[in-house]
Amino acid sequence: MESPDRYSASLTEDGRYRLLVEAVIDYAIYMLDPNGTITSWNPGAQRLKGYTTDEIIGQHFSRFYSAEDRKDGLPARALETARREGKFESEGWHIRKDGTRFWAYVVIDPIHSPDGTVVGYAKITRDLTERRNSQLLLDQTREALTHSQKMEAIGQLTGGIAHDFNNLLMAVMGSLELMRKRLPDDPKLHTFLENALQGARRGATLTQRMLAFARRQDLVQEAIDIPALVRGMTDLLQRSLGPTINIQTQFPLVMAPAFADFNQLEMALLNLAMNARDEMPKGGEVIISAREETITENNRLRLPPADYVCLSVQDAGTGMDAETLRRASEPFFTTKGAGKGTGLGLPMVHGLTEQCGGRFVLQSAVGKGTTAEVWLPVAKPKLPGVEKALQIMQTRTDQESLVVLAVDDDALVLTNTVAMLEDLGHIGVAAASATEALEILRTRDGIDLVITDQAMPQTTGLELIQSIKAQWPQLPVILATGFAELDRGAGVGVPKLAKPFTQADLAREILDATGNPARQDQSSIIQFRQGAAS
Repeated sequence: MESPDRYSASLTEDGRYRLLVEAVIDYAIYMLDPNGTITSWNPGAQRLKGYTTDEIIGQHFSRFYSAEDRKDGLPARALETARREGKFESEGWHIRKDGTRFWAYVVIDPIHSPDGTVVGYAKITRDLTERRNSQLLLDQTREALTHSQKMEAIGQLTGGIAHDFNNLLMAVMGSLELMRKRLPDDPKLHTFLENALQGARRGATLTQRMLAFARRQDLVQEAIDIPALVRGMTDLLQRSLGPTINIQTQFPLVMAPAFADFNQLEMALLNLAMNARDEMPKGGEVIISAREETITENNRLRLPPADYVCLSVQDAGTGMDAETLRRASEPFFTTKGAGKGTGLGLPMVHGLTEQCGGRFVLQSAVGKGTTAEVWLPVAKPKLPGVEKALQIMQTRTDQESLVVLAVDDDALVLTNTVAMLEDLGHIGVAAASATEALEILRTRDGIDLVITDQAMPQTTGLELIQSIKAQWPQLPVILATGFAELDRGAGVGVPKLAKPFTQADLAREILDATGNPARQDQSSIIQFRQGAAS
């Protein structure tokens, strides 16, 4: 019997090579003749591609390529490249015996005879599908993170701009409203004034959309019956979309309520429906539907596991290419002509859903239409006694004309606020800072209400309110804010007056904060006076 050493020594170089190739099972290693016909087949090739040696020897190696690659002549080019350049390397989809595809890394080396003639090729194939999928997932995660950071930065910038713009609009709208009451009865002057007010209101609407995108608006979230909301909007939607658009609704017989702001969700749905109409200039069908879905861990929406309601608006319009789809939710990005869109409709929907704890998803392709999905959390049942507690909190007591301390570091806003208060029959006291406001409260008796701005130097409005509550716990306060300067979750339970506010808004908020049923609904009085003046 031969010893192992003698056995090893007796192996030829070709034999050792064959043992090595036969031992490899993670790589497909096989030989081709000069024409690409398979002449050898190792166990790794059988494991990777699914063919036995008897099935594949004598077949052309091009059968492993996709039909597209074969039509494009890739197998022939691979052999030619290997012959000409000494090696061919590539990655691409290859086909197994069962028809499944895998992502393969391929190396083809030419085999030369002693005189330099190419007598065949050595081909090595490795399955990189798992690694490719992991890399794609990593790239998608990085892209999502980058997009999220970008949108957050844009949101902060947008919120800051909205805050400053709100203060400017406050001064403009307040002054115009007070002027309207004092102008002589000149129709032309009143027409100019109404035009100016209309422009200021459009500016206010623009800032609200900016704040919605920045997720800095004040939401009143409640349980919303989505089918009922849509049914209640049907006439409005049909009038807005026009006669060439047919609205179809698809809802389950029973579904859970969504947790969102009713008014903001109505505006979001109207925005999406009008976008769908614009995608179908010759008319067509808009499908509004909703469904419930339970989201689990590691979902494509990156939502916390919970129950959600998905409200969708689908059209059969022109659709969007990949680049347009990627940028569709960015503020001020629009494909509509000049004057036909602000580029804030979809960003507003995006901001609303994010602030409500949901997600906004757009799916679109050129020529295949667009589907917009608004994912919102299912509303949780209210705890017993909540409604009664709210009623107790809203109990009002009789009061007469008020002494109101207005606090704002912007002189234009402060002047207008005091003027509007006095025009309502109150006594307005002005303070340009939190420090001045506290000093007035300490030295002057009879302050019935404080209205304070939020964004002020040194001391914010919320910090001022904390100081007031510590020393004068019964004194009502209102926070006047554009919400852009408030951190999420800040100021819960504090009455808020959204900037820019009208005199009617101011009257209504004072009434709510002080609980004064003895005074008539001053917002109605304001509207009556305005109507008479015009």
